[in-house]
Amino acid sequence: MNSCILMAEIIKEPELRFTPDGLEVTEMLVQFSGLRESEPAANLKVVGWGNMAKEIQQHYHVGDRVLLEGRLGMHTIDRPEGFKEKRAELTVQKIYPLVANLNMTGSSRTTAPVTTPPQKAVSSYEPPLSTPTPTTSNVGVASQNNYSEPVPQVSKPERSSYPPVAPNPEPDVDDIPF
Repeated sequence: MNSCILMAEIIKEPELRFTPDGLEVTEMLVQFSGLRESEPAANLKVVGWGNMAKEIQQHYHVGDRVLLEGRLGMHTIDRPEGFKEKRAELTVQKIYPLVANLNMTGSSRTTAPVTTPPQKAVSSYEPPLSTPTPTTSNVGVASQNNYSEPVPQVSKPERSSYPPVAPNPEPDVDDIPF
């Protein structure tokens, strides 16, 4: 199974393009910190397809911190210097904005755009309206307790979640096989 979750900061504006058959594709570059503070930050190309490509291009920009979920792939490219280079690429399946101030790359930005979750479908069924009934409330009324009477204390019985322990039987020394 190829699944990757990455927390990163967008360092290159998402770029929306179209394939020859009209499918949307967005590419952007993200940066994430190393395991140790002494390690430099690493960059990774992120690609989104279809509706995800449109969402990324519309809602995410340089400096936004995001949580990316997707598939990691390796691509070999021919370099002009005459050798082949392997590069990693994340094909994003889900993206989440990070709003908290996580100082990942020294940026002082504290917020990222937040996409609103889709609203739940509203049912067309509406229950019939009931007629209102008058009610009384004790809100705002001083209590008229008689403090000279003791208040009964109710205690909950303690339940043990463990079964009772059986006593250890003593070994029968006469049943030792020779």
